[in-house]
Amino acid sequence: MGDNHLGDFLRARRADLRPEDVGMASYGPRRVAGLRREEVAVLAGVNADYYTRLEQGRERHPSPQVIDALSRALHLDTDARVHLYRLAGATPNDRPSAHAAEEVSPALRQLMEGYPNTPAFVMNRTLDILAANAQAEALYASFDPADNLARMTFLDPAGRNFYTDWDRAAQATVANLREATGFDPDNPRLRELVRTLTEENADFNRLWNAHTVRGKTQDAKHFLHPDVGPLTLTYQAFDVRDAPGQQLVIYHAEPSSPSAQSLDLLGSLHATRRRPAPRSHR
Repeated sequence: MGDNHLGDFLRARRADLRPEDVGMASYGPRRVAGLRREEVAVLAGVNADYYTRLEQGRERHPSPQVIDALSRALHLDTDARVHLYRLAGATPNDRPSAHAAEEVSPALRQLMEGYPNTPAFVMNRTLDILAANAQAEALYASFDPADNLARMTFLDPAGRNFYTDWDRAAQATVANLREATGFDPDNPRLRELVRTLTEENADFNRLWNAHTVRGKTQDAKHFLHPDVGPLTLTYQAFDVRDAPGQQLVIYHAEPSSPSAQSLDLLGSLHATRRRPAPRSHR
Protein backbone atom coordinates (compact mmCIF):
# COMPACT_ATOMS: atom_id res chain seq x y z
CA MET A 1 0.00 0.00 0.00
CA GLY A 2 1.49 3.32 -1.08
CA ASP A 3 1.72 6.45 1.00
CA ASN A 4 0.62 8.95 -1.63
CA HIS A 5 -2.61 9.70 0.22
CA LEU A 6 -2.96 13.22 -1.18
CA GLY A 7 -2.56 12.07 -4.78
CA ASP A 8 -4.86 9.09 -4.30
CA PHE A 9 -7.57 11.34 -2.86
CA LEU A 10 -7.32 13.88 -5.69
CA ARG A 11 -7.39 11.13 -8.31
CA ALA A 12 -10.45 9.48 -6.79
CA ARG A 13 -12.41 12.72 -6.51
CA ARG A 14 -11.46 13.68 -10.06
CA ALA A 15 -12.80 10.33 -11.28
CA ASP A 16 -16.16 11.03 -9.62
CA LEU A 17 -16.81 14.16 -11.67
CA ARG A 18 -17.97 14.37 -15.28
CA PRO A 19 -17.42 17.43 -17.47
CA GLU A 20 -21.14 18.24 -17.37
CA ASP A 21 -20.99 18.25 -13.55
CA VAL A 22 -18.67 21.25 -13.66
CA GLY A 23 -20.10 23.03 -16.68
CA MET A 24 -17.45 21.91 -19.16
CA ALA A 25 -18.00 20.61 -22.67
CA SER A 26 -16.71 17.13 -23.50
CA TYR A 27 -15.10 16.47 -26.88
CA GLY A 28 -14.15 13.09 -28.29
CA PRO A 29 -13.68 9.73 -26.57
CA ARG A 30 -12.35 9.80 -23.00
CA ARG A 31 -9.78 7.26 -21.88
CA VAL A 32 -10.21 8.04 -18.18
CA ALA A 33 -13.17 8.06 -15.86
CA GLY A 34 -14.27 11.52 -14.83
CA LEU A 35 -12.29 14.67 -15.47
CA ARG A 36 -8.85 14.85 -17.04
CA ARG A 37 -5.97 16.28 -15.01
CA GLU A 38 -5.77 19.23 -17.35
CA GLU A 39 -9.45 20.00 -16.78
CA VAL A 40 -9.05 20.03 -13.00
CA ALA A 41 -6.04 22.32 -13.39
CA VAL A 42 -8.07 24.73 -15.52
CA LEU A 43 -10.96 24.73 -13.04
CA ALA A 44 -8.59 25.36 -10.13
CA GLY A 45 -6.50 27.95 -11.96
CA VAL A 46 -3.22 26.09 -11.42
CA ASN A 47 -0.50 24.88 -13.78
CA ALA A 48 -1.32 21.47 -15.29
CA ASP A 49 2.20 20.16 -14.65
CA TYR A 50 1.98 21.27 -11.00
CA TYR A 51 -1.35 19.46 -10.56
CA THR A 52 0.14 16.31 -12.15
CA ARG A 53 2.98 16.43 -9.62
CA LEU A 54 0.40 16.62 -6.80
CA GLU A 55 -1.36 13.49 -8.02
CA GLN A 56 1.93 11.65 -8.56
CA GLY A 57 3.23 12.50 -5.09
CA ARG A 58 6.15 14.57 -6.37
CA GLU A 59 4.60 17.64 -4.71
CA ARG A 60 2.89 17.09 -1.36
CA HIS A 61 2.45 20.47 0.29
CA PRO A 62 0.23 22.82 -1.74
CA SER A 63 -0.55 26.23 -0.29
CA PRO A 64 -3.89 26.94 1.40
CA GLN A 65 -4.88 28.99 -1.66
CA VAL A 66 -4.28 26.00 -3.94
CA ILE A 67 -6.13 23.67 -1.57
CA ASP A 68 -9.16 25.95 -1.57
CA ALA A 69 -9.03 26.22 -5.36
CA LEU A 70 -8.90 22.44 -5.71
CA SER A 71 -11.75 22.07 -3.23
CA ARG A 72 -13.93 24.32 -5.38
CA ALA A 73 -12.85 22.64 -8.62
CA LEU A 74 -13.63 19.16 -7.26
CA HIS A 75 -16.88 20.28 -5.57
CA LEU A 76 -15.73 19.08 -2.17
CA ASP A 77 -18.11 19.41 0.77
CA THR A 78 -16.95 20.69 4.16
CA ASP A 79 -15.70 17.34 5.47
CA ALA A 80 -13.85 16.50 2.26
CA ARG A 81 -12.25 19.95 2.16
CA VAL A 82 -10.98 19.61 5.73
CA HIS A 83 -9.68 16.13 4.87
CA LEU A 84 -7.80 17.56 1.88
CA TYR A 85 -6.17 20.14 4.16
CA ARG A 86 -5.05 17.40 6.53
CA LEU A 87 -3.61 15.29 3.73
CA ALA A 88 -1.62 18.33 2.59
CA GLY A 89 -0.31 18.92 6.13
CA ALA A 90 -2.04 22.29 6.36
CA THR A 91 -4.49 23.88 8.79
CA PRO A 92 -7.99 24.47 7.41
CA ASN A 93 -9.01 28.08 7.02
CA ASP A 94 -12.34 27.99 8.85
CA ARG A 95 -13.16 31.66 8.36
CA PRO A 96 -16.62 31.84 6.83
CA SER A 97 -16.87 33.31 3.38
CA ALA A 98 -18.49 36.68 2.82
CA HIS A 99 -21.41 34.79 1.27
CA ALA A 100 -21.90 32.28 4.09
CA ALA A 101 -25.52 31.20 4.21
CA GLU A 102 -27.59 32.49 7.09
CA GLU A 103 -30.50 30.22 6.25
CA VAL A 104 -31.33 27.38 8.62
CA SER A 105 -31.92 24.09 6.83
CA PRO A 106 -35.43 22.60 6.81
CA ALA A 107 -34.06 19.44 8.45
CA LEU A 108 -32.65 21.43 11.36
CA ARG A 109 -35.90 23.35 11.76
CA GLN A 110 -37.76 20.05 11.87
CA LEU A 111 -35.34 18.76 14.51
CA MET A 112 -35.97 21.81 16.70
CA GLU A 113 -39.72 21.38 16.42
CA GLY A 114 -39.20 17.85 17.71
CA TYR A 115 -38.44 19.36 21.12
CA PRO A 116 -41.94 20.69 22.00
CA ASN A 117 -41.15 21.13 25.71
CA THR A 118 -37.60 22.42 25.33
CA PRO A 119 -36.44 25.83 24.07
CA ALA A 120 -34.19 25.37 21.05
CA PHE A 121 -32.82 27.93 18.60
CA VAL A 122 -30.09 28.39 16.00
CA MET A 123 -27.75 31.34 16.12
CA ASN A 124 -24.70 32.50 14.17
CA ARG A 125 -21.36 33.76 15.47
CA THR A 126 -22.67 37.31 15.83
CA LEU A 127 -25.41 35.92 18.12
CA ASP A 128 -28.25 36.57 15.67
CA ILE A 129 -31.15 34.20 16.33
CA LEU A 130 -31.75 32.63 12.91
CA ALA A 131 -34.56 30.24 13.86
CA ALA A 132 -36.36 29.20 17.03
CA ASN A 133 -38.96 26.64 18.04
CA ALA A 134 -42.19 27.61 19.77
CA GLN A 135 -40.80 27.06 23.26
CA ALA A 136 -37.82 29.33 22.58
CA GLU A 137 -40.17 32.00 21.23
CA ALA A 138 -42.13 31.72 24.48
CA LEU A 139 -38.95 31.97 26.56
CA TYR A 140 -37.87 35.19 24.84
CA ALA A 141 -41.37 36.63 24.42
CA SER A 142 -40.60 39.69 26.58
CA PHE A 143 -38.02 40.93 24.04
CA ASP A 144 -39.12 43.04 21.10
CA PRO A 145 -37.77 41.69 18.88
CA ALA A 146 -35.93 38.52 19.96
CA ASP A 147 -33.37 38.92 17.21
CA ASN A 148 -29.84 39.08 18.64
CA LEU A 149 -28.66 37.95 22.07
CA ALA A 150 -26.19 40.82 22.45
CA ARG A 151 -28.70 43.50 21.50
CA MET A 152 -31.32 41.90 23.73
CA THR A 153 -28.93 41.82 26.69
CA PHE A 154 -27.61 45.38 26.43
CA LEU A 155 -30.17 47.49 24.59
CA ASP A 156 -33.58 45.96 25.24
CA PRO A 157 -35.15 47.23 28.50
CA ALA A 158 -36.39 43.69 29.20
CA GLY A 159 -32.83 42.36 29.48
CA ARG A 160 -32.03 43.67 32.96
CA ASN A 161 -35.10 41.98 34.44
CA PHE A 162 -35.00 38.80 32.37
CA TYR A 163 -31.43 37.80 33.30
CA THR A 164 -31.41 37.28 37.08
CA ASP A 165 -27.61 37.61 37.19
CA TRP A 166 -27.34 40.27 34.50
CA ASP A 167 -23.64 40.98 35.07
CA ARG A 168 -22.71 37.35 34.52
CA ALA A 169 -24.93 37.08 31.45
CA ALA A 170 -23.46 40.29 30.03
CA GLN A 171 -19.88 39.09 30.50
CA ALA A 172 -20.63 35.76 28.82
CA THR A 173 -22.41 37.46 25.92
CA VAL A 174 -19.51 39.81 25.20
CA ALA A 175 -17.00 36.96 25.50
CA ASN A 176 -19.02 34.94 22.97
CA LEU A 177 -19.20 37.91 20.61
CA ARG A 178 -15.48 38.64 21.00
CA GLU A 179 -14.74 35.09 19.85
CA ALA A 180 -16.41 35.90 16.53
CA THR A 181 -13.68 38.44 15.72
CA GLY A 182 -11.15 35.61 15.57
CA PHE A 183 -13.10 33.91 12.80
CA ASP A 184 -14.08 36.89 10.70
CA PRO A 185 -12.86 40.26 12.03
CA ASP A 186 -13.98 42.12 8.89
CA ASN A 187 -17.53 40.76 8.95
CA PRO A 188 -19.70 43.87 8.27
CA ARG A 189 -22.54 42.57 10.43
CA LEU A 190 -20.16 42.07 13.37
CA ARG A 191 -18.55 45.49 12.93
CA GLU A 192 -21.91 47.27 12.78
CA LEU A 193 -23.26 45.40 15.81
CA VAL A 194 -20.18 46.19 17.91
CA ARG A 195 -20.25 49.82 16.82
CA THR A 196 -23.89 50.20 17.83
CA LEU A 197 -23.46 48.46 21.18
CA THR A 198 -20.28 50.41 21.97
CA GLU A 199 -21.91 53.75 21.23
CA GLU A 200 -25.15 53.03 23.07
CA ASN A 201 -24.09 51.06 26.15
CA ALA A 202 -21.20 51.91 28.48
CA ASP A 203 -21.24 48.45 30.08
CA PHE A 204 -20.75 46.79 26.72
CA ASN A 205 -17.91 49.17 25.89
CA ARG A 206 -16.14 48.32 29.16
CA LEU A 207 -16.55 44.56 28.75
CA TRP A 208 -15.59 44.65 25.06
CA ASN A 209 -12.31 46.37 25.86
CA ALA A 210 -11.46 43.62 28.37
CA HIS A 211 -10.96 41.23 25.39
CA THR A 212 -12.31 38.19 27.25
CA VAL A 213 -12.98 35.31 24.83
CA ARG A 214 -15.22 32.34 25.47
CA GLY A 215 -17.13 30.00 23.20
CA LYS A 216 -20.69 28.90 23.85
CA THR A 217 -20.69 25.26 24.98
CA GLN A 218 -22.74 24.57 28.12
CA ASP A 219 -23.74 26.47 31.23
CA ALA A 220 -26.59 27.13 33.65
CA LYS A 221 -28.75 30.21 33.18
CA HIS A 222 -31.11 31.94 35.59
CA PHE A 223 -34.07 33.82 34.16
CA LEU A 224 -37.03 35.72 35.55
CA HIS A 225 -39.85 35.28 33.06
CA PRO A 226 -42.74 37.76 33.33
CA ASP A 227 -45.34 34.98 32.90
CA VAL A 228 -43.99 32.04 34.92
CA GLY A 229 -41.40 33.55 37.27
CA PRO A 230 -37.91 32.17 38.02
CA LEU A 231 -36.36 29.61 35.66
CA THR A 232 -33.07 27.75 36.09
CA LEU A 233 -32.11 26.13 32.80
CA THR A 234 -28.98 24.45 31.50
CA TYR A 235 -28.02 24.81 27.86
CA GLN A 236 -25.93 22.79 25.44
CA ALA A 237 -24.58 24.33 22.22
CA PHE A 238 -23.81 22.17 19.18
CA ASP A 239 -21.96 23.23 16.04
CA VAL A 240 -23.95 22.72 12.84
CA ARG A 241 -21.46 20.85 10.68
CA ASP A 242 -23.04 21.60 7.31
CA ALA A 243 -23.36 25.32 8.11
CA PRO A 244 -20.07 26.56 9.65
CA GLY A 245 -20.70 29.37 12.12
CA GLN A 246 -24.18 28.21 13.08
CA GLN A 247 -24.90 26.67 16.49
CA LEU A 248 -27.93 24.83 17.78
CA VAL A 249 -28.64 25.83 21.39
CA ILE A 250 -30.95 23.66 23.49
CA TYR A 251 -32.14 24.56 26.99
CA HIS A 252 -33.46 22.02 29.46
CA ALA A 253 -34.63 21.98 33.06
CA GLU A 254 -33.94 19.40 35.74
CA PRO A 255 -36.73 16.78 35.45
CA SER A 256 -39.61 17.28 37.90
CA SER A 257 -38.07 20.54 39.14
CA PRO A 258 -40.06 23.76 39.59
CA SER A 259 -38.35 25.07 36.45
CA ALA A 260 -39.53 22.04 34.46
CA GLN A 261 -43.08 22.67 35.63
CA SER A 262 -42.75 26.35 34.74
CA LEU A 263 -41.51 25.45 31.26
CA ASP A 264 -44.56 23.25 30.71
CA LEU A 265 -46.80 26.12 31.84
CA LEU A 266 -44.95 28.55 29.59
CA GLY A 267 -45.50 26.31 26.59
CA SER A 268 -49.21 26.06 27.34
CA LEU A 269 -49.58 29.81 27.73
CA HIS A 270 -47.73 30.48 24.50
CA ALA A 271 -49.77 27.91 22.59
CA THR A 272 -52.99 29.47 23.86
CA ARG A 273 -51.91 32.94 22.75
CA ARG A 274 -50.93 31.70 19.30
CA ARG A 275 -54.20 29.85 18.79
CA PRO A 276 -56.53 31.88 16.51
CA ALA A 277 -59.73 33.12 18.07
CA PRO A 278 -62.84 31.14 17.11
CA ARG A 279 -64.87 32.67 14.31
CA SER A 280 -68.23 34.04 15.37
CA HIS A 281 -71.37 32.72 13.70
CA ARG A 282 -74.20 35.06 12.99
